[in-house]
Amino acid sequence: MNAHDATLTDPVSHDDHVQGSPDAAVTVIEYGDYQCRYCAMAHPMVKQLQQQYGEDLRLVFRHFPLTGMHELAMPAAQVAEAVGLRGDFWAMHDWLYDNHDRWVAEGVPGLQQGLRELGVDETAIARAIESGEPAERVGRDMQSGQRSGVNSTPSFFVNGRLFEGDSRALGRQIEGALAGR
Repeated sequence: MNAHDATLTDPVSHDDHVQGSPDAAVTVIEYGDYQCRYCAMAHPMVKQLQQQYGEDLRLVFRHFPLTGMHELAMPAAQVAEAVGLRGDFWAMHDWLYDNHDRWVAEGVPGLQQGLRELGVDETAIARAIESGEPAERVGRDMQSGQRSGVNSTPSFFVNGRLFEGDSRALGRQIEGALAGR
């Protein structure tokens, strides 16, 4: 598949992690890896775009842990999903990116520290991970990304089309999508 022709194969569903209105003019889907420093660097820009475009922007996050390069990517994704089962996915998501350097340096104890800082019951999260449900969810996201041509992180789709370029240019792409509506 030519990257220029890559389109999203799996539409946004009720299973996705979504911030924003389904009626937003622009939907941005991010395939990310919590251990990826480029994803962590893009995170503040994504937050800024959410503030800037408000109700015109809907953000969807899907997991794409690059396990061959990042040994903590899958554990972090599973922790985020386990916390998500308790209704706090976005708090854990933001914590992982906002504290990226710290928890990556500390490894699994850093992830546990994040749970403590967010006031999440570590035992309940461990049980949720043991159930396999978080791993299944992460696997579905990864398969979705592979079907859509994702091979690196962060990868963004803007209204179903793969965005190629620096994450700083993402705002210009969103602006263009809004102008074309």
